[in-house]
Amino acid sequence: MHARGVLLTWIAEVADEPLVLNPGHPPEEWETNTWWIGPDDGPAPSVAEVVAAFRGTADGIRRRIAEMPYDGPATFYVWHDEQAGQLRCSTGSVGPDRLPFGGAYYPTEKLERIVEAYLADEDPGVVPWAELREADDEAERSEPEPRWFPVWVARVGG
Repeated sequence: MHARGVLLTWIAEVADEPLVLNPGHPPEEWETNTWWIGPDDGPAPSVAEVVAAFRGTADGIRRRIAEMPYDGPATFYVWHDEQAGQLRCSTGSVGPDRLPFGGAYYPTEKLERIVEAYLADEDPGVVPWAELREADDEAERSEPEPRWFPVWVARVGG
């Protein structure tokens, strides 16, 4: 489902892609610095290979930022977007506790769990019918419980 070469090459290439750190303009950072990959055919890489590739990318971005005229905080982060069936990563000029998510997330150092969930996703981007249910009352329909999701974070600046 996830092609070994495609995924590992993509992760490594992120370290060399355009990088914008502009604390006053988060949408520009998000648009330039956010990358994602979905499922592909072929043999899946191991969790250890994917984790090593992301750690190497974080190191590469850290080196690039050290050479920039930027001295503020910066975080490289990775998450599994279950709804889209994608593994995503980005870099922002914020600390790990201020990532630009609209939903409830928690920073973690356990990248393996995020990668395992992505690689094990047999039907990416699909919510099984068994997990869907009708809202019981008006309050439940209007204010859903936040669903916390893990985001691996690596400080790469500041």
